[in-house]
Amino acid sequence: MKYTINHISTGENEVIFNYTDMNQEVERIINFIKGERTKLIGWSDKEQRLIDSKAILYIETVDGKTFAYTEEDVLRLEYTLSQLEQLLNDINFFRCSKSMIINIDKVDSLRSLPSNRIDAQMVNGEHIMISRTYASDFRRILRKGAQYE
Repeated sequence: MKYTINHISTGENEVIFNYTDMNQEVERIINFIKGERTKLIGWSDKEQRLIDSKAILYIETVDGKTFAYTEEDVLRLEYTLSQLEQLLNDINFFRCSKSMIINIDKVDSLRSLPSNRIDAQMVNGEHIMISRTYASDFRRILRKGAQYE
């Protein structure tokens, strides 16, 4: 995708976005520009709660049940990881193993490990292992993200 960024000294910030076909990448960009966020319904004890996807550190499947972890809570979700990958098709969520999706924005630090694995320390201090199957895609996403900064 081609893009141009211009700094202006006066006037109002403006975004003009041209696209040929509406696809997932275009939808993600439009939703980001609009400030739209995905909200999920989760269960905490016996009550339903609404959770903003941006608050999620990671999502994990354990014994066939899916849980979303935030800094404060663990909520049970009624989705499979595959469904959540589709729903959270935001660039900031990444499938890091067969049983886990992480929010890249909530990664505090990274450490390379033997066998091409990555140890991702989350903002709450937890360590998430990015398996070697997914590590090269994760590195590619990080390199691509660094180009935009």
